[in-house]
Amino acid sequence: MTVNLSRGSVIKNIVFFSLPFLLSYFLQTLYGMADLFIAGQFNGSDIISAVSIGSQVMHMLTVVIVGLAMGTTVLVGRGVGAGDSRAVSKTVGNTVVIFSILALILSSVLLIFVPSIVSVMSTPLEAVLQTETYLRICFAGLPFIISYNVIASVFRGMGDSKSPLIFVAVACAVNVILDYVFMGCLKMKSEGAALATVFAQAVSVVSSLVVIVRKKLIKISKSDFRLERKTFSGILKIGGPIACQDCFIQISFLIITRIANSRGLSVATAVGIVEKIITFLFLVPSSMLSTVSAIASQNIGAKQPDRARKTLFCGAAISVAFGLVFALLFQFVSEPFISLFIRDGSDRAEVIRLGVQYIRSYVFDCVFAGIHFSCCGYFCALGKSMLPFINNVSSIILVRIPGAYLASKYFPETLFPMGLAAPLGSLFSSILCVIFFVVLEKKNGEKHVQGVF
Repeated sequence: MTVNLSRGSVIKNIVFFSLPFLLSYFLQTLYGMADLFIAGQFNGSDIISAVSIGSQVMHMLTVVIVGLAMGTTVLVGRGVGAGDSRAVSKTVGNTVVIFSILALILSSVLLIFVPSIVSVMSTPLEAVLQTETYLRICFAGLPFIISYNVIASVFRGMGDSKSPLIFVAVACAVNVILDYVFMGCLKMKSEGAALATVFAQAVSVVSSLVVIVRKKLIKISKSDFRLERKTFSGILKIGGPIACQDCFIQISFLIITRIANSRGLSVATAVGIVEKIITFLFLVPSSMLSTVSAIASQNIGAKQPDRARKTLFCGAAISVAFGLVFALLFQFVSEPFISLFIRDGSDRAEVIRLGVQYIRSYVFDCVFAGIHFSCCGYFCALGKSMLPFINNVSSIILVRIPGAYLASKYFPETLFPMGLAAPLGSLFSSILCVIFFVVLEKKNGEKHVQGVF
């Protein structure tokens, strides 16, 4: 179903579009944790480690694919906003060709380099074979994983965030059931978790295609599958930088994890627990990025730049408000939350102490992320996705990684300073976003930015 987001209340559009998106992200987060949880019910630490490491690799790939598909969301949104069904069908046709080629190339290349990837991830010797098995199956099923994310990007560009929620809910349910069947009943190991993931994504893809065909949501002709330079370059121009920045962000997380690991087991455990909690807290700013991008794209296509700007401001305000609530709340409830993730043991008290220090500073990242995530979505809608790329890479290189390293070196007794690296990086990004916004407005001859921020 196509939803025109260039009319009606901006705030209402944001709320009704972002809620299904938020639930989708929530289910995807649970989806990723289900394999690990169920693997632990039927297997030993070697299988748990294999599924954990394999899931990390697949998460990185998925994030990059979603970033690249942002180009499709923006172009489809512009077409819907302008009432240009021809542009929408051409974008969808070109997207199918681009990502089909990408799926075949990625699947083939990654299958060849499985041993190298496992080595780079510093996989424990006991888990190497099972990790390789997990990755081989997931890489072979990569076309299904790519297909789901691309179809979701098309629906969101059309203003429909509910259908992707339904599809991911179906995938999540199938995944959990198959996990128990494969790993529980059939006594399969990491291959059971991998097969459950691939089959679940395949079911989700088939379900979404059935909906598209039955409801005749998109009319595509053979000519739409011929690569058109303007459409092809538009998708890559918008999505390419986003995919690259997301890749850099994931790499930075791995580097910071390595820094934490070098400080000992208690620190590594505390940081790992906090990262899980932060993943959930970041569902709001993450969903707002895509929400602002989709809604602003339609308004830009409808030649309503004022509504696009208002979408940015409202989205940022909503996200910052949630961030402030989380930041203040975790100053008082950090210890109970950290305690949920660790069993009794000789180092339990130390892990909790370090985790509380880390999350009390790290949690402020949710506040500033609300600004720069919303701005990134707005810049993507404008077709200026190089700005978020420059923004995030600068933040990673100049603030996040150096900050985490220096904090670990000069404050070895506490994790509070190390936790500040993330919010300081997001603050730096937010400042850059405001500068980029003002420069763009001046360049376009607009005079509406004074006093907004």
